[in-house]
Amino acid sequence: MTATAPADRPATPAPPALRWGYGTNGFANHRLTDALRVLADLGYEGVALTLDHCHLDPFAPDLGRRVAATADLLRDLGLAVVIETGARYLLDPREKHAPTLLHDERAKRLDFLRHAVAIGADLGAEAVSFWAGVRPAGVPPRVAWQRLVDGCADVVAHADRAGVTLGFEPEPGMLVEDLAGWHRLRAALGAPARFGLTLDIGHCRCLEPVDVPQCVTDAAPYLVNVQIDDMRRGVHEHLEFGAGEIDFPPVLRALRDGGYRGLVAVELPRHSHAAAAVAESAIEFLRDAAGQR
Repeated sequence: MTATAPADRPATPAPPALRWGYGTNGFANHRLTDALRVLADLGYEGVALTLDHCHLDPFAPDLGRRVAATADLLRDLGLAVVIETGARYLLDPREKHAPTLLHDERAKRLDFLRHAVAIGADLGAEAVSFWAGVRPAGVPPRVAWQRLVDGCADVVAHADRAGVTLGFEPEPGMLVEDLAGWHRLRAALGAPARFGLTLDIGHCRCLEPVDVPQCVTDAAPYLVNVQIDDMRRGVHEHLEFGAGEIDFPPVLRALRDGGYRGLVAVELPRHSHAAAAVAESAIEFLRDAAGQR
């Protein structure tokens, strides 16, 4: 008896190639225009642009002109962009990251995030990323949580009107520091369509209860923005690749298998002293780890 040959089946499409980006907070000593050109020359496909004094100050009087010029340069260089809002002393010259959505005087943070959404819309950003902040001393947990929910609802409403996707980032030590906290916040907001997840790969190693590839797999349905760096368990310190404990090939495979198509942006905010060299070694490492030579 002759076996019947199996019918031809359509080939399973290969997972999408990952798109590398780099955070401009790791180029704090460069002009923004110079940083963008360096990153494009190195082969990056996008940038995570932190709004800051030195890089597209959202409160500058000539903001409209600078946003338009940045949009033109990004287009000419072929760079995609996400907006990051974690500048340290942009809103208060004395206290890092203050005020947050949890402070009594949180109106300044809300105003900033509305500016960020508008800038993101003008630049065609793939996402605008933000976080909760650390609960201030003297603010009860229940009050801080309600302030966060109310503030996020305000930002979501602005994002809806502007057609902008939000990526909320769990950050170690903040009111929302892990994926469980993000899910709780999303549920409290009513699971809005534009409220996505920014995932920092290093944070998965730092504090999540599962291993990093599983963390990525669990997060995959909600991902709109990914930051990548090395890290050690229990220590919130962004490290160059190979200096921490993460095995990256399985992590990058989990991103591909999960169908993630956004930027994977290197997050090394304390490496501006050697920005170009660090950016070059980072993209070489990532290409090797992903098998994308």
